[in-house]
Amino acid sequence: MELTVQQQFDNAPKVLLKRLLILSTIFALIVWSISGLAFTGFNRTGFEVVQRLLASFIHPSTDILFGTHSYSVKVLGLETIAIAFLGTITGAILAIPIAFLAARNIAPKFVNIFFQGTITGIRVFPIFVVGVAVIRITGLGPFAGVLTMGFTSIGMMTKLYVEAVEGINKNVTDALNATGCGATQKIRFGIIPQLTAKFLSTAIYRFEINIKNAAVLGLVGAGGIGGPLLWAIGNNRFNDASAYLIGLAVIVLAIEFFSNIIRGKLS
Repeated sequence: MELTVQQQFDNAPKVLLKRLLILSTIFALIVWSISGLAFTGFNRTGFEVVQRLLASFIHPSTDILFGTHSYSVKVLGLETIAIAFLGTITGAILAIPIAFLAARNIAPKFVNIFFQGTITGIRVFPIFVVGVAVIRITGLGPFAGVLTMGFTSIGMMTKLYVEAVEGINKNVTDALNATGCGATQKIRFGIIPQLTAKFLSTAIYRFEINIKNAAVLGLVGAGGIGGPLLWAIGNNRFNDASAYLIGLAVIVLAIEFFSNIIRGKLS
């Protein structure tokens, strides 16, 4: 039932008090957060480095940008894409069975509680930390990047897969039950057709994220363009650094452009 004008007028002080309380809490959190920053001012040397890096974009290293040697943008860019792609495929494949086991409408309660906790546990670890841990096991190189991508992709992809599984149209499976279909037939004709587009869309979205993460993983030696980029900046080779940044930007924009088109068609 809609509130009368008098009731709204009577509730106005309570609404105002609630809003003031929320705003005061937000302001207090902002002040508390700023107090913990321990900001001591900007570093003049840092400003000079940024200026030199920005100026280098006018004349990036053409050898890095257009060359075909092992440290060129072409080679390292393809390596970055390969790491992201294989990591995404690995995560997507492993996420599918976990998603069905974690879905409340598929698995028993004690099973999906266990796997929901597993998903949460996987998502706790930042990709940088996982990358360092994997490198300690496998050593430096792209393989460490693929394993890291696969592991960290499982958490996000499984969570979205679970939402898709729990949102399937139950009427379809009920109709298949009524016709005497077995479990395999129900999955093939009732569940998979509803989930294919959503699963593919999620995998493509994760691939976009992994392209950017692959560059970050390069900083810890897990292959890709990140390592040479950090080395170039650290050694004041700003023309090389700008070439790597331009190449990375082109890769990210191209992947996002095509993935948006594909996900649009899937939806």
